[in-house]
Amino acid sequence: MGNARRTKLLKGGSLAATSLLLSQSATAQADKGRTATPERPNVVFILADDMGYGDLSCYGSEHVQTPNIDRLAATGTRFNQCYAGSGISSPSRCALMTGLHSGHGRIRDNMCTAAGITGLKITPRGDTTIVRRTNLQPCDTTIATVLSAGGYYTGLVNKWHLDGYDPTAAPHHRGFNEFSGWLISTVYSNDPYYYPYWRFHDDHLVNIPENADGRHGLHNNDLSTRDAIEFIRRNKERPFFLFLAYDAPHEPYNIDQTAWYDGQEQWTPDTRRYASLITLMDQGVGRVVATLDSLGLRENTLVIFASDNGAAVQAPLKTLRCNAGFRGRKGQLYEGGIRVPLIVNQPGRVPVQSLENTVYFPDLMPTLADLTGCTAHLPQRTDGISLLPLWLGRKDKQADTDNRLLYWEFTGKQRAARRGPWKCVTIRPNAPLELYNLQEDPEERNNLASLHPEIVKQFDREMRLQHEATPCWPLPEELESTSRKTAEARQTAASRQKNTH
Repeated sequence: MGNARRTKLLKGGSLAATSLLLSQSATAQADKGRTATPERPNVVFILADDMGYGDLSCYGSEHVQTPNIDRLAATGTRFNQCYAGSGISSPSRCALMTGLHSGHGRIRDNMCTAAGITGLKITPRGDTTIVRRTNLQPCDTTIATVLSAGGYYTGLVNKWHLDGYDPTAAPHHRGFNEFSGWLISTVYSNDPYYYPYWRFHDDHLVNIPENADGRHGLHNNDLSTRDAIEFIRRNKERPFFLFLAYDAPHEPYNIDQTAWYDGQEQWTPDTRRYASLITLMDQGVGRVVATLDSLGLRENTLVIFASDNGAAVQAPLKTLRCNAGFRGRKGQLYEGGIRVPLIVNQPGRVPVQSLENTVYFPDLMPTLADLTGCTAHLPQRTDGISLLPLWLGRKDKQADTDNRLLYWEFTGKQRAARRGPWKCVTIRPNAPLELYNLQEDPEERNNLASLHPEIVKQFDREMRLQHEATPCWPLPEELESTSRKTAEARQTAASRQKNTH
């Protein structure tokens, strides 16, 4: 990007920031008195990136220090069988934001095999490659769309990952009132990773002076925490929804502060950095909660913590047991790729409990709509159900989570479904489905497909019904069908033209 264009963006960013603050000030004055209540609370949703199920002390980690997140779990509700929307970032966040599983959602993988928009991807080594991505469209309803329509002021901090290579698909164009963070469509807006010099404030790029000239002055965990706290302070007098999406502990494991684990001499440097990224994020969570306390908002705010998928192959999977012994990792539909922590906390309203109900990301849109009184603004179809009775400990009204079908796919590559204790999965194209009883075998070691072929056939039938064709990830038979229909249409048109003459 040329210096002249960057200067223009910075000047525009400065003016836009002033205009934004004036607009927010006027809106805050108009909304004074319409504060959140315990029954209709603010929502702070905190999402980790590529953090495994076993990376938190409260989920069994014996190494990583996470006292603030542990405190949320100890004083709230912890789900032990929560599933992400997918095994990687974009489709998982799509399921979270739209309430649609990856057989129905707009985005089903990070890169698409057809259609979409081409753009550059920077590899961990700093190389660039051209790939295709797709993005959420204006017609797609997000959680922010639903809550905004119900009177909530909405903001997203840091990672969106649903814009593909279309900058007009940024969060503030998809339901959020404001956005501070980075976009896929502008690769340098998060470069270098964890110590960025550029950052979006809505449509405008601004500089992070602490990181000028390659300096490591302000880590992105701390930058994101700062942005989140500023959002809370600005909007303390009206109901708000804050989506705080940290980068941690996504690779590359770039952090200078590792003192928490300097005594672990047997660990590799990357292992210390990985654990430190999580601990620094945990400190940020503590600062956000402390801000809510200091402003008198804690009892009027529901805090959620989760991860977007399991730990990656680059993570210290064996040393730290990042995925808690579950089979698989990020990018796979085995438990290690999709089972994630989910913690819900609101003092005085959400009880202290540890639940075994099977829940997943498509449930969060209907649940938050139910929580905030915004159900009238939900889209006609979601693939989830409201978990609010579970969150509030209403056992007489708890939703039936365990007898429904949960579904995931990487179109044409992997697919999986779960109902009750049974899970059917394959992580290779055209490979036979495997069957596991997760109640008896949570690590998916004993494939029972040959012993229960009728269960596998039933799963196969139901899973095929969950897949809807998409132009961005067409299956070979769908391409053949489309090609045949196109040829037939051309033949019909040619025939009509011939008859006309």
